[in-house]
Amino acid sequence: MLEIKNAVKVFAQGTPNEHKALDNVSIKLDKGDFVTIVGSNGAGKSTLFNSICGNFWLDKGSIILDEKDITYLPEHKRALEIGRVFQDPMKGTAPNLTIEENIALAYSKNKKGMFSFAVNKKEKEMFREALMEFDMGLEDRMKTKVGLLSGGQRQVVTLLMCTFVMPKLLLLDEHTAALDPATADKVMDITNSIVKRNRLTTLMITHNITSALNTGNRTIMMDEGSIILDIKSDERKNMSVDDLLNMYSGKKNKKFDNDRMLLS
Repeated sequence: MLEIKNAVKVFAQGTPNEHKALDNVSIKLDKGDFVTIVGSNGAGKSTLFNSICGNFWLDKGSIILDEKDITYLPEHKRALEIGRVFQDPMKGTAPNLTIEENIALAYSKNKKGMFSFAVNKKEKEMFREALMEFDMGLEDRMKTKVGLLSGGQRQVVTLLMCTFVMPKLLLLDEHTAALDPATADKVMDITNSIVKRNRLTTLMITHNITSALNTGNRTIMMDEGSIILDIKSDERKNMSVDDLLNMYSGKKNKKFDNDRMLLS
């Protein structure tokens, strides 16, 4: 479904600040896989996401999505097939547009022609029913500008926008990290429900190792631009945080630098 082959990305190449952000990264996801990604700052997690989305092109390697080579596909064309929710709740929505208008813009990807936030009666009811499933009262605030919502509410709207027209791939870029614990749990519950119901192929970066081990069906750890651990469902089933950190130490011969990672 998604296959990344020998991905290499070097920034500031040929200068004293040269940095290899991706170092021959290869990974393959089947349809419906929900893979969590952990790693310290600078491990290459966000660079991997940016390369998948087309924010820049790889220096070497290839990206195959649903048997289609998208390695050099423009970013705006990839956006039609890839949904992404960022850590910052301010990203992913238009704050001066209403909830209804934001969802309409996302839904218009399903139509031929230009993007539009004009909504007919049938679509309005469809949006309302979708919002009701989240049990956050957003269906009664469809005329509210998104910029007036809380961070958790904005993330839920962004999730809906990313999945109303079902993408081939969903990328979750630490999408609960900026939320308070109770709201983060609520957004994560909604995320799991959407992914499971639609068997949606998903990659999720998280700074919470416990969450990484308890979410989805597979966990990978990145370090210095490489995937150093790829832990499948059976192996991960009874794994603790200490087990994972010990595996890291065995691979790298050093302790994990937990900087902003949460271990529990």
